[in-house]
Parts: sequence; structure tokens; C-alpha cells
Amino acid sequence: MLTTIDQKTLAYVNLYAVLGCLENLCELVEEAGSLIKKDKVSIGFAVKDGPQATLSFNNGKCVFSEGAQECDIRLPFGTCRRFNGLIAGTVKPLPSKGFTKVFFLINKFSFLTDILSHNLKPDPLYLVNPETSRTNALLLLYTAASAASQVANYDRSGIFSANQMPDGDIAVNISGEAGATIQVREHRLTTIKKPCEKPRAVMEFKDADTAGRLLRGELSGMAAICEGSVRMRGMVNMIDNLNRILDRVNYYLN
Repeated sequence: MLTTIDQKTLAYVNLYAVLGCLENLCELVEEAGSLIKKDKVSIGFAVKDGPQATLSFNNGKCVFSEGAQECDIRLPFGTCRRFNGLIAGTVKPLPSKGFTKVFFLINKFSFLTDILSHNLKPDPLYLVNPETSRTNALLLLYTAASAASQVANYDRSGIFSANQMPDGDIAVNISGEAGATIQVREHRLTTIKKPCEKPRAVMEFKDADTAGRLLRGELSGMAAICEGSVRMRGMVNMIDNLNRILDRVNYYLN
């Protein structure tokens, strides 16, 4: 099994899946939305030979969009490895644009990422509360679904699996709670963090507790399938290869 981490793939995962999850965090966690309630500012991340995207904050909400040209604060990175260092906490960014708004970057944005980290990888005691456990499960669902597309598009093993997948949409759901859509078009994957309207294949967790335990690695996928906590239906080939991609996702997110 391939266990090496490709820095370019990791950069896409870090930007699209991890930082991209800030838009969901601001919706689900009151502390995060309240922190930026009075702010209207956008941060663009421009990675040379890598991903480029913008996080726009406005009235307590966050929106992720591709491209880093139209932004208030622009953070350039000369390599994917250097951008990954930002996420790891070993690199401090130097804005090329937006010095007058740098207070938001070093203050509120830093707090936001701390809140995100706390909710994605919480202390076990945090998960005792059903509501906070649910929040963790939803954020993990959106993060894993988003990371799956990046791994499928850029990681060597992920590309191999994506090349076996026919066109169509895959629904990844928590029953009665939330869902994400993974679109497959000519062997490239795109994640839309909304329920799938016309899925060709479905992967559905029985509830948020099951999703959280499985995505945190506390429950094996095989055990969940055998006990009926995870249901799969539709195009078997799509589900099979998505599972292989999700196995690779674990290496990048952990």
C-alpha cells in the first residue's frame, strides 16, 4: 500500500478540505460565527504550482471560492511544502496585499483555525456531549468528502482509483442529518457540500454517532457495514473505488 504523502496533494487537501471547512464551522459553531459577526474581509491563498482559493468572511458567514485574485489579503507561497507548513504551524505567512487588514489575519483568523482544530480533533471529553459530538461528525463528513476529491485528482493512488470510476454522482450522507455530493466527470472528482439529488451510488451512515466514530477511526468500516450502521447501494464500482480513495484520505488528514 502506498503510504507516502505528496506535498502538492497535501496542499490541495489543506486548502480545499481543511481551511475550506471554515465555511461549515461558521454555520455549525456559534462561537465561530460570532467571532466574525462584524467583519467583512477576504483572504486569498496563492500557492505556486498548487491550489489557489479565497475565504470570504461577511456578517458571521464564510464562503470558500476558487482563485485568489479578488481578495483583501493575499498570502503567496512559493511552494506547496511552505503552504503546508502554514497549516502545520511551522511557517508564518507574509501578505503581499492587505497589510492594513493584517489584524484580522493574526487575531480573528488565527482564533477561527484554533476553533476548527478543536472541533475536528477534539478532546475525548468534548465528545461526551451529544450536540458537540454531532458537530464533530458533520465537520468530519464535509472535510473527508472534500479531501476525497483532491486525493482522487492529485495523488498517484487516488488517480488510479478515479480512473476506474464511471461518470455520475455519489451521495455521502448521514441519515436525516446532512449530506455531500461527489461528482465524477471524466475521472475527475468534485465535492459539493450539499445533499445529492440524483445519486448513482450512495454511502449512508445510520446516524451522526456512527459517522463520527468511523471517521475518527474508532469503528472499522467492515464492522459498521456488517452491523448495518453504514449502508451502500447503487453502482458498486463507484463505492468500491471511493472507499479506496478514503483510505488514502486518512494519510493526508492525519
